[in-house]
Amino acid sequence: MKIATFNINGVKARIDALTQWLRDSAPDVALLQEIKSLDANFPREVFEDMGYNVETHGQKGFNGVAILSKFPLEDVVRGLPDAQGAGREGVDDIEARWIEATVVGERAVRICGLYLPNGNPAPGPKYDYKLRWMDRLHARAKALMEREEPALMAGDYNVIPQALDAKRPDAWRDDALFRPESRAAFRRIENLGFTEAFRARVQGAGHYSFWDYQAGAYDRNDGIRIDHVLLTPQCADLLTDCWIEAEVRGRDKPSDHVPVWVNIAA
Repeated sequence: MKIATFNINGVKARIDALTQWLRDSAPDVALLQEIKSLDANFPREVFEDMGYNVETHGQKGFNGVAILSKFPLEDVVRGLPDAQGAGREGVDDIEARWIEATVVGERAVRICGLYLPNGNPAPGPKYDYKLRWMDRLHARAKALMEREEPALMAGDYNVIPQALDAKRPDAWRDDALFRPESRAAFRRIENLGFTEAFRARVQGAGHYSFWDYQAGAYDRNDGIRIDHVLLTPQCADLLTDCWIEAEVRGRDKPSDHVPVWVNIAA
């Protein structure tokens, strides 16, 4: 099963690029972030006509996540548990950042798509919200681990795990994506027993999944790696490959992110 996570930065703005990518690269499952569309306005028919089952958790103009799957989807859940109080005190978390479902291929795999808050400016309320969201993610990750089943959590984590995951790490020292608290929260989730798929297959610097639109960042490979796939041990046993499809960034009207892929024997 070929699974890709892709922050598309607006489904309507990138509809031509997205459909061309789906035709060319043909993922069995695509986890999309920043769809920036209400569920009712999501162009689901376009993807259904391509043979995908479609589930969305959308929000007007911001955020939003979706699953496109060539396989059946069961037990769809939208939003992390414990939304109450996740934002400001006593306010529901209405940001659409999490979707999960069981994908039924040769075997069932629980697949979770996420768009973690950016958190800037940091410190400040937005950064506090990011860290609270990561605490809730840790709780959900722990519950997934306790099921002892193949499961993965993939998406735009907005976390640079290590200095080698940035071309210029010093430029990110005070950014919410690289602050020590963000990286510690990410490691805390990994330390539950998850495998970070890319680093299980590829070592070393120079591998990025995001390049800013400004100052020719992609041409200079001045990027960061913030899109990740975390696997439970049962899913890690099925992993056969993981790669970043960096060349997508050089196409017409690209997102500032590119797809990150895993291939699992399922």
